Amino acid sequence: MENQHPGPAGPAAQEGLGAEEGPGAAAGAAAPTPAGEGMRSHDPRTPPALVELMSRDWDRTSTFPERPHPAATRYRERRRALAALFPGIHLLIPTGVPKVRSNDDDYRFRPGSDHYWLTGHTEPGGVLLLRAHGEGHDPTLYLEPRSDRSTPAFFTNASTGELWVGPRRGLEETAYLLGVHCAPLDGLGDAVRGLDGLVLLLRGLDPAVDPLVAVPADPSEERRLARELSELRLVKDDHEIRMLERAVAATVRGFEDVVRALPEAMEQGERVVEGVFNLRARVEGNDVGYETIAASGSHATILHWSRNDGEVRSGDLLLLDAGVEGEELYTADITRTLPVSGRFTPDQRRLYELVHRAQRAAIAEVRPGAAFLDPHRAAMRVLAEGLEELGILTVTAAEALAEDRQLHRRYTLHGTSHMLGLDVHDCAHAREEEYRGGTLRAGQVLTVEPGLYFQPDDLTVPERLRGIGIRIEDDVLVTEDGCRVLSRALPSDPDELEDWMEELRGQDTQLRRPLG
Repeated sequence: MENQHPGPAGPAAQEGLGAEEGPGAAAGAAAPTPAGEGMRSHDPRTPPALVELMSRDWDRTSTFPERPHPAATRYRERRRALAALFPGIHLLIPTGVPKVRSNDDDYRFRPGSDHYWLTGHTEPGGVLLLRAHGEGHDPTLYLEPRSDRSTPAFFTNASTGELWVGPRRGLEETAYLLGVHCAPLDGLGDAVRGLDGLVLLLRGLDPAVDPLVAVPADPSEERRLARELSELRLVKDDHEIRMLERAVAATVRGFEDVVRALPEAMEQGERVVEGVFNLRARVEGNDVGYETIAASGSHATILHWSRNDGEVRSGDLLLLDAGVEGEELYTADITRTLPVSGRFTPDQRRLYELVHRAQRAAIAEVRPGAAFLDPHRAAMRVLAEGLEELGILTVTAAEALAEDRQLHRRYTLHGTSHMLGLDVHDCAHAREEEYRGGTLRAGQVLTVEPGLYFQPDDLTVPERLRGIGIRIEDDVLVTEDGCRVLSRALPSDPDELEDWMEELRGQDTQLRRPLG
């Protein structure tokens, strides 16, 4: 989505990707900005006298990092691995631009996952060029220079000026931090036009970059670039695993916060659950990794419920599906289904135990060499057998599970696992045979999340069970000899879950006071 006010992705950026004028005078200009050019309707004009005053008597400041990024060598290794798959081919990987929330107000920027995985760069508008030469590729990261006190853009450009958006690292600082050669973004157009041979672009991320590269005669070449990036990201290195562990630990604390805040949630509804968890995500991470699902009562039967505007009632279940995205953008993805009162009713417990058995059976199948779908098959078998025992399936579990029938899916529609990493649904462009149809490898991280959902209007389900939705989700690392549940600190056994909730709710907490 194109940014709607002047800046690195604005209309003027389409011609050469330079630093663009914002409200008031253009960068480096001494004349006032003519009405209507680069200005929003509410912006004051910038007379030359103000430009002159604002351009002097500032102390020197620095954004130079103390040390290189701890993952800088990993970024270099990843770039080399990608380049080796495309000998003699130039590659362009943009990070993207801010997306408009309303009029000239943007959502908080989150860098594109592939660009970040290759560079660690977090600012909008950046583009990585891997220029093919001889046996290898030369990497250059094109980015906006600082809009500091050396140019009037620091106060005239609302998109990049430091008085508007805060200081950023410039070219030298970023090169030192990330271990990659950096160049001004306004030179990207000339650099691309000077390339000989095939150029592949990760298209659709930056509307100012897409026109620089013609779609190749064989469009599948660009799809291959996206595919190879996803497949390279399937196996996590030790740094990535540490980042996921941190995100999971913060997420566990977020779930603890929610349990302590359930009295307030019963007064004010699901918004409290979302707000309390999201507070933890901002305190300990970059943000939430996806829209928090705080689904109470029958809302838990809606798989991606995110309106979070319903009531939270004692006696109901609360399905909380949430994850903290850490500072390095790796996200957790955990679900627990909690009895709001702290204790399951007999019917709730019976269904919860069924889902819990299904999850344990699925986790037992996670190991190197196992098919990616083995955990799903194990979970579905347990759920189908449970549905048969409940009398809800009118055929045997084996008949329901047949590939040409899949009747159990009326009550458990989604898959049991997906890859996890920089994206909550990670590596989505990987080939079928490398992902869903492939085998598990040490270093992969996946969710295991069976669920059972009885819609409130489903006449095939006993009335007392209608409106109950249960999902239990953990984040699981494939190890050399099996697996490790990264989120094991968060109880899932029903007895342990009730004890955990009772302990947390008995603790004094400062969180409840501002929410009342």
